[in-house]
Amino acid sequence: MRFIVDKGRLIPEALAKTGKNAKPISHIDFTSSLQPTPGFPYSPELLSFLEGRQLLLEELPFSLHLIQTHYEHGYLFYEKGIVKTKHGWRCIRCGNEDGRFFASFPCARCHTVCTYCRKCIMMGRVSECTPLVASRFSFPQPRYLSPLSWNGTLSKGQQRAAGAVEHAVAQNSELTVWAVCGAGKTEVLFQGIARALEMGKRVCIATPRTDVVRELAPRLRRVFPGVPLIALYGGSEDRGKSAPLVISTTHQLLRFYRAFDVMVIDEVDAFPYSVEPMLEYAAAKARKAESSLIYLTATPHPAWQRDIRRGKRKAITIPARYHGFPLPVPSFEWCGNWRRQLKRGRLPRNVAAWVLSRMETKKQAFLFVPQIDVLEQVVHIVKQWHERVEGVHAEDPERAEKVQAFRDGRIPLLVTTTILERGVTVPNIDVAVLGAEDDIFTESALVQIAGRVGRSAQHPDGDIRFFHYGKTRGMVAAKRQIERMNKEAAERGLLRTQ
Repeated sequence: MRFIVDKGRLIPEALAKTGKNAKPISHIDFTSSLQPTPGFPYSPELLSFLEGRQLLLEELPFSLHLIQTHYEHGYLFYEKGIVKTKHGWRCIRCGNEDGRFFASFPCARCHTVCTYCRKCIMMGRVSECTPLVASRFSFPQPRYLSPLSWNGTLSKGQQRAAGAVEHAVAQNSELTVWAVCGAGKTEVLFQGIARALEMGKRVCIATPRTDVVRELAPRLRRVFPGVPLIALYGGSEDRGKSAPLVISTTHQLLRFYRAFDVMVIDEVDAFPYSVEPMLEYAAAKARKAESSLIYLTATPHPAWQRDIRRGKRKAITIPARYHGFPLPVPSFEWCGNWRRQLKRGRLPRNVAAWVLSRMETKKQAFLFVPQIDVLEQVVHIVKQWHERVEGVHAEDPERAEKVQAFRDGRIPLLVTTTILERGVTVPNIDVAVLGAEDDIFTESALVQIAGRVGRSAQHPDGDIRFFHYGKTRGMVAAKRQIERMNKEAAERGLLRTQ
């Protein structure tokens, strides 16, 4: 779309009396300084749809004339979709400045060769002639009296963290909650969310993975039954809706602008949030200028760990699981050149013994491997011992069915890549890693893998074995982190006395 400038105001070419001097919005110098006109009969439907969002014109189910009228009366504003910089281009929606993710095409809307951002193309194309539309208007948020309906109890570690979260919400401050795998970090949020809703604040819990959104939404609806809640992910039926409590994938935050008083980033260490600056940019843009930011993680980046230890990052730790038993500690076991042995059609002797022992005792187990080709070789070998053994990886079309079969106890051993390092809980299992020295098995990945074991109060321990062809810093750091958490839990009296 092209615009003309008339008395300091942008007017879409389609609504202008003349198209003379019309230009793509990125080529126009302008300010968004129009103030709301008192008494203007605004459209509640339009402003409600746009509240806290920054959208493309084609995402708005309203006429261009209605949108323009609200712009001219100061209730909406236009912003350039991408801007020219000294080094190239910058996408305002996703923050991308990497030239590799910009491309050009002959544009029928602005009649020029138009540059667009490929980084966030899955959310709709942002180009030189694309205006982003946002609202200046905010509706008063309802306040909810005692919105939390939950009869559970928190452990001592959880109670301390829940109090810190509530304080961060009330003070609009930043907090990192470092909770070991299985500590019950979702329950730690309840008290803080309730406080926010009582104060009339909007809350967003963002997570990198769609399956976590789908899991969290019904849980939170049960504990906050009187509070409207929407769940946002690719293909969600809640897209375009608004609510005081939002559960969203981090990608969906790209559509928000100064929307939330409380932003919770779950699994901040997980892919893709941990490696994608665009998602951090989206989370920052979705927060209000005065708001609280709460990070949840079981495996913070080593740099974060150092900052926490030095007091540079405000954090609260939960070093013990909700059931009060110590974290199972992994053991290291050398298995020689396992890749060579796989090529010969066999597992290393000690790995084979570990697998066969689980089958004899009928105890379910995960066997993690570094690559899909390794997975296929291992499954081929182990299926000769037990036909119900299966393998699963990210591209497996039967992934969900196999994971459910494992949960149901119909698969005795599941060979997997790191795709299942988090998010799957089975009460009584053992875990092994073949090739723990591989680069893909970072400190955080190994801590998460170890965290699959002992999560149930009825089965709080289990065997974790890292089979390797040479120890790595990541392996050693993962073991030390687990031991350090057990030591802190014991010193704070958070472990059960035998």
